Amino acid sequence: MIRNLFVAIVLLSLFSANAQYGRVTEKGPTFGLINLERHQFKFDLFAPGFSYELGLFRNQSVSTSLGLGIATYQEGYNIGLAMNNRYRYYHNFDRRNSLGKDVSGNSGNYIAVAQAIFFSQLRVATDISGPTDFNLGFYGFVYGIQRTYPKGFNFTVELGGGYYKGDGVPSGYGPLLGFNFGWVATKRKSKKPTFD
Repeated sequence: MIRNLFVAIVLLSLFSANAQYGRVTEKGPTFGLINLERHQFKFDLFAPGFSYELGLFRNQSVSTSLGLGIATYQEGYNIGLAMNNRYRYYHNFDRRNSLGKDVSGNSGNYIAVAQAIFFSQLRVATDISGPTDFNLGFYGFVYGIQRTYPKGFNFTVELGGGYYKGDGVPSGYGPLLGFNFGWVATKRKSKKPTFD
């Protein structure tokens, strides 16, 4: 059921954006990525790994990352290799621009539909009882803050909650807390967006 909810939200977001195709606003075309980076590749240093974010529409992007992660819910905790996927909606680019703050490198606050998969092959530690080769999936929502600085350093903080689906172990609900500190390897837009 949670997986179906995740798919429905993504499809509704895509339909909503498609319905606005070609519409011109005071800041330019809807599909013109005024503030978002088209591509952003980042090396995560805090939880070793890497991330990639693709700007889709005016304030929406999808991102994926692979690195060390921690899952915790009522059945216990799991630490190991995790793949995180997000569909992000940045809600404060206009406000940051009006205050003269930097939005390059996707520096903004966002709401996201979140999915994470914790793989059994590279598990570091767990206290969840069950077979040794179980996988664990997370489906939920997060609120995040991302900032990228002029030299390319980046941090992302996320807080949310959702459903942990066990593959061979019990499922349950729990929180999701994420923190990444890294370096953006791709070129970023200028601090002040240009409007063609």
